[in-house]
Amino acid sequence: MFEERLLQLERQQLVRRLRVFNSEPGPLVTTEGRQVILMASNNYLGLATHPALKQAAIAATEKFGVGSGAARLVSGTLPPHEELESALARFKGTEAALVFSSGYLANIGLIPALIGSGGLILADRLCHASLIDGCRLSGAEFRVYRHRDVAHLQRLLSHRSSRRQTLIVTDGVFSMDGDVAPLPELLDLADRFDAWLLVDDAHGTGVMGANGRGTLEHFGIEERLPFHMGTLGKAIGTSGAYVAGPASLIRYLLNTARSFIYTTAPPPATAAASVAALDLLRTEPDRRARLWENRHHLHAGLMGLGYKTTDSQSPILPVLIGDPKKAVAMASRLMELGVYAPAIRPPTVPKETSRIRITVTSDHTQQQLNSVLAALKTTGHELALI
Repeated sequence: MFEERLLQLERQQLVRRLRVFNSEPGPLVTTEGRQVILMASNNYLGLATHPALKQAAIAATEKFGVGSGAARLVSGTLPPHEELESALARFKGTEAALVFSSGYLANIGLIPALIGSGGLILADRLCHASLIDGCRLSGAEFRVYRHRDVAHLQRLLSHRSSRRQTLIVTDGVFSMDGDVAPLPELLDLADRFDAWLLVDDAHGTGVMGANGRGTLEHFGIEERLPFHMGTLGKAIGTSGAYVAGPASLIRYLLNTARSFIYTTAPPPATAAASVAALDLLRTEPDRRARLWENRHHLHAGLMGLGYKTTDSQSPILPVLIGDPKKAVAMASRLMELGVYAPAIRPPTVPKETSRIRITVTSDHTQQQLNSVLAALKTTGHELALI
C-alpha cells in the first residue's frame, strides 16, 4: 500500500528524502562527500556555531545533565529554563514568557488555549502549518483570508456576530515567501472588531527591528500587542519556542497548554545556549548589519539576473519556478555547481508555486554570494528560466 502511494508522489516529483550534513551549519557544509555553499539555513546570525553558545551548553550539561528528566510541571524545571524565560521577557519587553520545546508545540498548545468551540479563527492563507494545525485543533470555526489581504479580512470580520470571540492569526515574516504581514492594519482591525491578533514571529525574532526584537519592533507596535510567539531555532541559533506576554497569560498557559504540560522539558544545554544568544543580540549588533548587507546584495543580484521572486522583505529569497519538476531539476543542477538550495514543492507551498527557497546569513562572504549568483545564472540559462 505504501509503495503505491510513494510511486504516486514520485510521479508528481513530490518525494522527499533526508540529506545528511557532516559539518556544523555554517555557510560552507559537507554533504555526500563534498563541500557546498549552504543557502538553506535559518541560522540567520550564525549563532548556532558561536563559541559563547557552545560554552554555555557545555557548562549547563556538566552541571545539570543532558536531559531534563521530566515535564516542566513534574520535576523538569531547571534554573536554565527560568533564566531563559526571564531573559526572553526582558528582551521582548513583556511581564513574562513561557518556553516550549518547539514552535510546532507552541502553536498547537497556544491556539486551543486561547479559543475553543463557538469561537472564530481567521488566518492568513499562507500561515505556517503549525498555526493551521493549532487552529484546527482548537475546535473553533476556522476560515482563511487571502494572503495579506486586509480588505478581505475586514469583510469576514464584518459578517460575524459582534459577540463572537474571534482570533486573527498570522506569521510576522512568512517562511516560504519572505514577505511581512501588514501588522499595523491587522491590529487596527482587531481593535475595531474586538478580536485578538496572534503573531508567529519565528522568522522575525533576531532579524527584524532596530534591536532584533522582531516584526512588532519593526512596525513600532510592541506596546499595542499584548502577546505573541516566536522560535529559538532560527536567528537565535538553538531550538525551542516561546510565548511572551502578560504574567496572567503565562500562568494560564502553564495550566492549559497541553503541548507544554505533557512534554518533557527542553534540555538544559539548549536553554542556557539561548540565554547566551539573547545576550549576543545586544552585544554584537554587527551580525544583524552584515545579514542585511548580504541580503540586499543577493536580492539585487537575483533581480539583475531577471528571476521572478516574491515581495520578500527578509533574508528569505524565493526563486519562483512553478513546475515542481523544473524546481527539482534546478536544485539538482545547483548542487552540481556547489550550491545547496532545495526545491520547495506542494504541499509546503500552493500548487504551481514550486520554488528554490534561498536564505542568506550574516556569515556568508561576498565571494560566496557571488559564486551563488554565478551558479544561478548558469542554471537559469540551461533550464530556460531566465
